Amino acid sequence: MDFRQTLFKYRSYAPIPFLIVMVLIAQPTGTSLLSGFFLVIVGELIRLWGVSLAGSETRTRGTVGGSQLVSHGPFAHVRNPLYLGNMLIYFGIGIMANTPLLAFFALIYFFFQYSLIVSLEEESLFRIFGGEYIDYFQAVPRFVPTFKKYKGGNPSQPELDLKKGLNSERSSLLAICITTVLLLVLWYVRE
Repeated sequence: MDFRQTLFKYRSYAPIPFLIVMVLIAQPTGTSLLSGFFLVIVGELIRLWGVSLAGSETRTRGTVGGSQLVSHGPFAHVRNPLYLGNMLIYFGIGIMANTPLLAFFALIYFFFQYSLIVSLEEESLFRIFGGEYIDYFQAVPRFVPTFKKYKGGNPSQPELDLKKGLNSERSSLLAICITTVLLLVLWYVRE
């Protein structure tokens, strides 16, 4: 089995060890909590925007690929907005916990992990969508957003469905809330 497929299948569980260690060694301050939480919110808003367009296919663990090439919304600025959002969330939690070295290590780890996963996803999307994906691939960056909006692609794109997006993000939002409350309690107790 391709190692990238294993990373893809278990990608939702990879942050758990980092989050546990960050909370265990956390030394939060008011400033670290506020600045880190800002990054977490930005990351989650990017995720929510992407999931509200792409739908539940973003939560699959088995088959890599998609039934439609979404190329508007956040996908018009960056090919992988959900992974970008995740990296901002994990880095933000590390900043909230005031563990900058671990936050930086997590950012590097997830960049590497997501690069491998994305290479697998790209192979699948090239096979499924051919020239349409090649045009998109060449115009839109992988992880670093561009202000230039992609104007190509299939004009029939999914509609933004915030209700479905919020439903899909329940577990992410719950994890963010629990982690934030734990860090706030640690800060309060240590003040």
